[in-house]
Amino acid sequence: NPLLEAFGNAKTNRNDNSSRFGKYMDIQFNQQGDPIGGIITEYLLEKSRVVHQAAGERSFHIFYQLLKSGDTAMLNKLKLSGQASDYAYLRQSGCDSVPQVNDAAEYADTLSALKVIGFEEEEKTAILQLVAAILHLGNVDVEDAAGNHGVVGSTVIESPALSAACHVLGIAQDRLCSTLTNRTVTTNREKVVKPLKASDAKVARDGLCKAMYSRLFSWLITRVNESIEVPNKKMKRRTIGVLDIYGFEIFQENSFEQFIINYCNEKLQQLFIELTLKSEQEEYRNEGITWENIEFFNNKVICDMVEEKHKGIVAVLDEECLRPGNKSDATFLERLDAQLKMHKHYKSWSSSNYKDRNGLQRGTFQIIHYAGTVTYTVDGFIDKNN
Repeated sequence: NPLLEAFGNAKTNRNDNSSRFGKYMDIQFNQQGDPIGGIITEYLLEKSRVVHQAAGERSFHIFYQLLKSGDTAMLNKLKLSGQASDYAYLRQSGCDSVPQVNDAAEYADTLSALKVIGFEEEEKTAILQLVAAILHLGNVDVEDAAGNHGVVGSTVIESPALSAACHVLGIAQDRLCSTLTNRTVTTNREKVVKPLKASDAKVARDGLCKAMYSRLFSWLITRVNESIEVPNKKMKRRTIGVLDIYGFEIFQENSFEQFIINYCNEKLQQLFIELTLKSEQEEYRNEGITWENIEFFNNKVICDMVEEKHKGIVAVLDEECLRPGNKSDATFLERLDAQLKMHKHYKSWSSSNYKDRNGLQRGTFQIIHYAGTVTYTVDGFIDKNN
């Protein structure tokens, strides 16, 4: 589907058209076995790619398709220059083109797919406005500023990017600036507005862009489902379920996204072990069938290390995010070390002796997965989990 590829796929260092979201598809068939429709459920969109990509990679295809579309009228309307290098979210990776990919031609395919699915012209424009707004917001900068009673706050620097973002979003500039530089906490009795430092305001800006893109993608999935779902609920039909998620990932630098992806793969491996290797062999044994025993590593110990209540990595991360006081990726790693330093599938700098560190650096930890050992950098774990 050109539409889902445009908004859900990206160039990585291993694949020029890598799907950066997981999906479960129910493919529906009639009584004669012909495919007649389906439903898509999306999981784990790699929304962090909107604001950051590794060197040599790209963000989602739609950003480059729009900029290289050659549609001067639309680019002018969205106040876009047409050059990916002009936008902070796209130039950081040093890669804005792929030799085998014609972004302009694929943009035309994306617009055609929108038309086939049934999007109105106003909806198409709104979609592109959100894409453009994200690019403009990435160029919006913030600096520290003195607040009331000596509190350190921040202010948004006046720039063409700021006015362009407000223009395509259709909101007042002071409202956007206030949203980026303040945090509002709502209780049962009142709302408390707390000013943010510039570093925190930039995190808020990136979080806003990721949330906008994630909601846009989910809405697109909903609209696709409306066009392919069998409308007659009473019609007898059969379905085949297909799960398509990321494969196991080991990169030069692995962060929160790889941790979640690899955890999903651990769970799928565990499911395969329980339903196939373990249960089938137990059934053969109970029925007295002679077979060649298949030895396998049961990765339940790794799944438990990640997901166990109050003790697992996810629980430690959630607790660190929620606790009051100063917290950071470093304090998260300290708590992780205290909880898991004796676990045979976990290693970190402080939990290992000199001989066992094997390339480990401060601020990282290793998990010995069923598919191999992966070193994770804790930078960003707290913010991304929030």
